[in-house]
Amino acid sequence: MADALLGPAEIRELAARLGVTPTKKLGQNFLHDPNTIRRIVTAAGLTADDVALEVGPGLGSLTLGLVGAVRHVHAIEIDPRLAAALPGTVTAAHLTVHNADAMHVRGADFDPPPTMLVANLPYNVAVPVVLHLLAELPTLRGGLVMVQKEVADRLVAGPGSKVYGVPSVKLAWYAHARSAGKVPPAVFWPVPNVDSGLVAFTRHDPPAGADRREVFAVVDAAFAQRRKTLRAALSGWAGGAAQAENVLVAAGVSPQARGESLTVEQFAAIAAAAKLSPSGGKLSPSERHRRRGGLVTTEEPEFVNNELQIGDDTP
Repeated sequence: MADALLGPAEIRELAARLGVTPTKKLGQNFLHDPNTIRRIVTAAGLTADDVALEVGPGLGSLTLGLVGAVRHVHAIEIDPRLAAALPGTVTAAHLTVHNADAMHVRGADFDPPPTMLVANLPYNVAVPVVLHLLAELPTLRGGLVMVQKEVADRLVAGPGSKVYGVPSVKLAWYAHARSAGKVPPAVFWPVPNVDSGLVAFTRHDPPAGADRREVFAVVDAAFAQRRKTLRAALSGWAGGAAQAENVLVAAGVSPQARGESLTVEQFAAIAAAAKLSPSGGKLSPSERHRRRGGLVTTEEPEFVNNELQIGDDTP
């Protein structure tokens, strides 16, 4: 690992020299604690042959740690000033900087192909970025991301948990996720008003015999009205409550269950059963409107503009 990691003084001096003021719009909270950097790189389980993908490198704190641990680093930075300055801070021949929006990158943009996602993700886009990259980059074998603690809790939650929802199920489609610890606000500049959490994930094969978009449509419908039974919540998707009940029974799922009790495999079984049903499953007009680029991005009611709003999830 690189020794010359950035501390608080170096971060502020570098920002001043570049004329950079952290903005909430871009979710910029710059990590400035070398011990936290070392902790993240170690917890990620990287090997010397890995190709790391970093989103939002900012001033280069984590990037400096990554270049000393892997074969190559791809850093995606949406801010053109920061993207232009990064090679001057991290002088490594095996670093490629991409001045791009992480939500618009594709697999063909990266050579060599990334194998691990390791990033301090902007809070306001963390969930859609992770899901987009897993969809677009099948070469990713896993990763470690730092996100808002409440979002981390949702990403690693299992069925039956109060915070289990759309992000939990969609990440479970791609990977097994686990909590890798908490990060205090004091290691960032500016200091956020929330704790951060580390989420580690390892890719696995998705449920067999199911189409991702069809399964995600079921997930979106189930959690759009999470307090209702699946018979009621999926009625718009299935073409009526009776049709929804038929599909659920065919999938071996109780029509009286709620989405928060189902595994990703059960959601896949519902989507598969719908294809065999005479009525089939369909997207409601509101869900069709929310499709972007062929990927369903509907989130739970608790997510507003991709920012987590904590509410009462009592059934």
